[in-house]
Amino acid sequence: MSKAKKLDFRPNEFVVYPAHGVGKIISIEEQDIAGLQLELFVISFEKDKMTLRVPTNKATEVGMRSLSSPDVVSKAMDTLKGKARVKRAMWSRRAQEYEQKINSGDLIAIAEVVRDLHRNDDQREQSYSERQLYEAALERLTREVAAVGGGDELAAQKKVGDVLTSRAA
Repeated sequence: MSKAKKLDFRPNEFVVYPAHGVGKIISIEEQDIAGLQLELFVISFEKDKMTLRVPTNKATEVGMRSLSSPDVVSKAMDTLKGKARVKRAMWSRRAQEYEQKINSGDLIAIAEVVRDLHRNDDQREQSYSERQLYEAALERLTREVAAVGGGDELAAQKKVGDVLTSRAA
């Protein structure tokens, strides 16, 4: 197997895995799977109490990436300030699109979902599925903002919340 595409992720480094959000590489280990010797990143998702093993040579294919730069985080915050863009498509179609954006791992796309699904107190109630998508996107966004900013999730939640409420005013 070629090691050409192997990324330079290291243990104790935070990474973003598209389907699960921000995790921390605990180690890189060798395992014998089906007669093949594989080198694996062992990624821990503390909040979800989950450990994931990703073959090092497949990391780019599955979309694993380093944390966003502070520049990308500020672009995501600018995205949150924008006006919600809700298409007139059926909810099931929009929900599918939101789900794809969340699982893309792209911070700007996740910020778009948060922006589009955010409700102020004076607006209509959210459906259960709408609320679930909103909370999933918000959690991914705040975790990455926290990891980029040094790890305080409460401060990141407040920062995101402040941007969303300032938009309404």
